[in-house]
Amino acid sequence: MVIGRVIGDIVATQKAPSHEGRKILVVQPLNLDGSERGEVLLALDAVDAGVGDRVLVATEGWSAMTAVGRPQSPIDNAVVGVIDSVTLTE
Repeated sequence: MVIGRVIGDIVATQKAPSHEGRKILVVQPLNLDGSERGEVLLALDAVDAGVGDRVLVATEGWSAMTAVGRPQSPIDNAVVGVIDSVTLTE
């Protein structure tokens, strides 16, 4: 899983049937300190996240597919949670 921030969404007039009714979000992965890391990714939204939300992204196909209730679909990433806070302990 990856922590990220939603920085946009994708508008698609044509989608695979497995993607209909779901938003496709553009997510910037983040380090634990909130700084950006790596390249942006696209994720199917399972929790009604929006631009600016800090989110938890499942980045493994089976987990992503089942999280959005679309098994056997071409889904690699899914937003599965909106993060309220991160607490680190030593």
